[in-house]
Amino acid sequence: MNLLIDNIKELVTVSTKGKGIKVGKEMRELGIIENASLLIEDGIIKKIADAGKIKVNDEVYVLNADGKIVLPGFVDSHTHLVFAGSRENEFGLRAEGKTYQEIAKSGGGILSTVNKTREASKKELFKLAERRLNKMLKLGTTTVEIKSGYGLSAESEIKILDVINQLKREHYTTIVPTFLGAHAIPIEFKNNPDEYVELICNYILPHVAKNKLAEFCDIFCENGYFDLTQSEKILSKAINCGLKIKLHADQLSNFGATELGVKLNATSVDHLELLNEKGIEALKNSKTIATILPGSSFFLNHKYAPARSLIDKNIPVAIATDFNPGTAMCYSMPMMLTIACTQMKMRIEEAISASTINGAAALGLQNKIGSLEVGKVGDVIIFDVPNYKYIPYHFSENFVKHVIKEGVLLEL
Repeated sequence: MNLLIDNIKELVTVSTKGKGIKVGKEMRELGIIENASLLIEDGIIKKIADAGKIKVNDEVYVLNADGKIVLPGFVDSHTHLVFAGSRENEFGLRAEGKTYQEIAKSGGGILSTVNKTREASKKELFKLAERRLNKMLKLGTTTVEIKSGYGLSAESEIKILDVINQLKREHYTTIVPTFLGAHAIPIEFKNNPDEYVELICNYILPHVAKNKLAEFCDIFCENGYFDLTQSEKILSKAINCGLKIKLHADQLSNFGATELGVKLNATSVDHLELLNEKGIEALKNSKTIATILPGSSFFLNHKYAPARSLIDKNIPVAIATDFNPGTAMCYSMPMMLTIACTQMKMRIEEAISASTINGAAALGLQNKIGSLEVGKVGDVIIFDVPNYKYIPYHFSENFVKHVIKEGVLLEL
């Protein structure tokens, strides 16, 4: 399908001028073109010009944007979207004053979702995830990273990755699969966690890599989960198997997870709520993306990652939802923009850059998606708002009018 979008009031290109990523003050520069038109041919952006200036033949479908606002599709670079069950009871316990760690110790937390997910069939998990992806598309998210991690056994982790890859083949959304078998110590290995590490390294990771079930390997590097030694062993094995790596770092404690990620050239380190100056210095001298998760801090009433310090020190920052049943039950990227602006001292422009082009960089996709530039994939969102600033300002309502995925106007 060839598509011309005409009469665009504000075309928010998020152009990087060839750099592929935005850092520091560049995150405030959105490359806005007023009164524009955009032509997509065979899924790729072919031309950008003033409104009414692109002439096309009858084979090109013309969509009149009617003075609306156009942005790149959001890139949600950190989610745990495939799971069964829910944990609203834990939400109630936190409202009564219980901490995340206390709930986990009493049998809740990740292991609670593991039990439900192990019981669910592939068909059930696919239907649940498909429904969530459809709703994310309606909110403007066109690319999603999805982690495993609620199986914690060879059979169940592979089952989840199979579901993720089925979604990748069949859903409009661009899916990036991540193996997170090291999400928690399964109950079967409670007294011997190193044996589980060996299982991951000697069997699960090689199988995942051989069968191309994931592009990334992630790990929950945290007290009570996987320490630095265990994390480095698993991540090094993943690298040797040909996978790129990510880390859950500095969420509940700080003992060097970010520095480990930098040492191993991780594509991103995510969470960073308790990131300290040592970690910031490590990131300054690296190519690793700092992915912050506003929804998790909001939902847990937890400290927020130091977004302002990261940006001011020219460290590339991405925003993602962390959508999961325990700590961030929200898949709305516009809501993440609002929280980032109100709670993390980010400018609106910085939040948009972080949720588009820098989110793409956190997945190694910055040369394909994340901005509206000639030669990139035509992932386009049309918002029925007076200007781009209105999107995070009027929170909780969905203003997406149209979603165009790879040049195809979707029926939502």
